[in-house]
Amino acid sequence: MASRTYALFEEALRGRKQILCTYDGYPRELCPIVLGHSKGQEKALTYQFAGRSSRHLPPGGQWRCLWLSKVSNVHLREGPWHEGDSHSRPQGCVEEVDLDVNPKSPYAPKRQC
Repeated sequence: MASRTYALFEEALRGRKQILCTYDGYPRELCPIVLGHSKGQEKALTYQFAGRSSRHLPPGGQWRCLWLSKVSNVHLREGPWHEGDSHSRPQGCVEEVDLDVNPKSPYAPKRQC
């Protein structure tokens, strides 16, 4: 059974909605790109475009890999969808991909968006 956080991330991914949340004590603004599991735990590859983190967030944003068990205060909102620029390396964040915002996903997601 998926957690409430997982369900909200799925809703955001399917509806192309932004997520406002707290991760490791930092407020973040992000868009979920890939959702699934790694080592039996819920995980998401996201694009963080605003907020804070323990590492510098460059102008325009950066890819972030999140353990959903560390995410709290999740809220969805309408707004521009952020996916970042093209990336040259395959994602290694989510081992078992359930959903991928990319309709031509190379990761064989279990479900379609």
